Amino acid sequence: MAWFEVSKKAKINELGEVEGRKMEEEQEEYTLDGTVDLHGRPAIREKTGQWAAGILLLVNQGLATLAFFGVGVNLVLFLTRVLQQDNADAANNVSKWTGTVYIFSLVGAFLSDSYWGRYKTCAIFQVIFVLGLVSLSLSSYLFLVKPTGCGNEQNPCGSHSAFHIGLFYVSIYLIALGNGGYQPNIATFGADQFDEGDPREGHSKVAFFSYFYLALNLGSLFSNTILGYFEDEGMWTLGFWVSGGSAFVALVLFLIGTPRYRHFKPSGNPLSRFCQVIIAASKKWRAELPPSGDDLYEVDGKQCVIAGGRKMLHTEGFRFLDRAAIITSKDTALQNQGLSTPWNLCTITQVEEVKCILRLLPIWLCTIIYSVVFTQMASLFVEQGAAMKTTIANFRIPPASMSSFDILSVAAFIFIYRRILDPLVCRLRKTTGKGLTELQRMGVGLVIAIMAMISAGIVECYRLKYAKKDCTHCEGSSSLSIFWQIPQYVLIGASEVFMYVGQLVFFNGQAPDGLKSFGSALCMTSISLGNYVSSLLVSIVMKISTEDDMPGWIPGNLNKGHLDRFYFLLAVLTTADFIVYVACAKWYKYIKLEGKFVDMDDEDENENSCSV
Repeated sequence: MAWFEVSKKAKINELGEVEGRKMEEEQEEYTLDGTVDLHGRPAIREKTGQWAAGILLLVNQGLATLAFFGVGVNLVLFLTRVLQQDNADAANNVSKWTGTVYIFSLVGAFLSDSYWGRYKTCAIFQVIFVLGLVSLSLSSYLFLVKPTGCGNEQNPCGSHSAFHIGLFYVSIYLIALGNGGYQPNIATFGADQFDEGDPREGHSKVAFFSYFYLALNLGSLFSNTILGYFEDEGMWTLGFWVSGGSAFVALVLFLIGTPRYRHFKPSGNPLSRFCQVIIAASKKWRAELPPSGDDLYEVDGKQCVIAGGRKMLHTEGFRFLDRAAIITSKDTALQNQGLSTPWNLCTITQVEEVKCILRLLPIWLCTIIYSVVFTQMASLFVEQGAAMKTTIANFRIPPASMSSFDILSVAAFIFIYRRILDPLVCRLRKTTGKGLTELQRMGVGLVIAIMAMISAGIVECYRLKYAKKDCTHCEGSSSLSIFWQIPQYVLIGASEVFMYVGQLVFFNGQAPDGLKSFGSALCMTSISLGNYVSSLLVSIVMKISTEDDMPGWIPGNLNKGHLDRFYFLLAVLTTADFIVYVACAKWYKYIKLEGKFVDMDDEDENENSCSV
């Protein structure tokens, strides 16, 4: 009997524990945006994501950026001093390498959105990134930086075999592949850790992009100053090993957070979905459009035809594409026979996905001119600084190090925007109760970029004035201090906070669920095209402005040119771009999700709401 009583009590206790676990599970709150945990189950809000995962990803981004710029910031010097390339070939090779990084960002975004998912894509490309850095460090130590101690300004290195040079290029293009494939996904993956369906987490999601850009700049600050100094002194192997170690630590931290991350399931190949909409609409080009979107085709229930995505509601515009979702008698017959395919009949969600990308493209194109302005910081600003007085007492200030003021400006204006400017705008706009929309924020970035170019042009006017006064044949440096460049660097930094952070938030928020990484990749390709457009613009300007007795606006000796006119030209082009941008922003229609209207002008749905 005693045994029976003990067994009975044990069963009662066991039943109580089971009931307790059931009650606990019922009380657990799941995310509202469809994210899942590591095992593919709906993500529990308190056990996944949020800042516990976000901070890990921010540190990961800072360390990875440090590693990347530890190679990229002085790559042109490595090519000239170690590999003995001339300036033109080295500059072209660096441009090709940089452009390749951004091309690989599209590859990474495609694999992430379509097949691998963001976590797997980030992990794989970070491993490739680390392998490339280790390979570069080993090849430099064993083969390239020979004799030991070469590679500084006074001691160029000797010749190298084709095998050694080939190994070098394999290494740096592995770095380009790894960083390019990883970069657009880590920003989006970080945003995935915050549920936009929850007001508190939605506010944190917007904040994450600001801190993400800050982490990127802080990582590059260390590379541009400390690592840049060591490499400039010829300690290339040390600089590359530090970069490799930083990337390895970043990878370890990323993997540590694995149990905590939230995930969106990959949605399949978007190219096939786009083609389906175009072909289905073309087949029905004679079909009469219904008066409203309610009569267009959509699957029943909550399940979306795009895996891992949410349904999108019909919007006006691009009416031709709506024909893909018209249900004809032929479609009804095929459905009854079980033969209907997306090549004949598409859902509203599929159609709206295509519309969404088409609406984003004009906004994206308007950001390219801004990227042209931004790229001057790494090229013409440096050349302008080199032609100014760069010494204080016996200390020489490297012209490239002036970019530190840009990074400090980014850090300061992120704080100013989030803590001062945005709340102030909230109070001024009492009728709506919210701060700047992302489109408005990007517009402000363009205006500040115009001011930066005007500032740079005015400084150049004074630099030329002092240079002509200081030297008879305009061959020497101006006596105007390089610190007069500070305003233009500060203005560029402020514009980044408005434009690039605004871009990240806007493209991530407005891209369809199945193309979030593609939205982030748009920001990177904007920078890439900005580099190419800048090079093209310089070539055109030099060809037009060069005459028999005039060396052009941007000659080798800036004292004989008119760099100021080029800066003012960029200010005019950016002003024209701003006018076009305003028109595109007014035309833009926001994405509509089922149960939620993601409109920055809607008080209840604005992610920047002051009530948060």
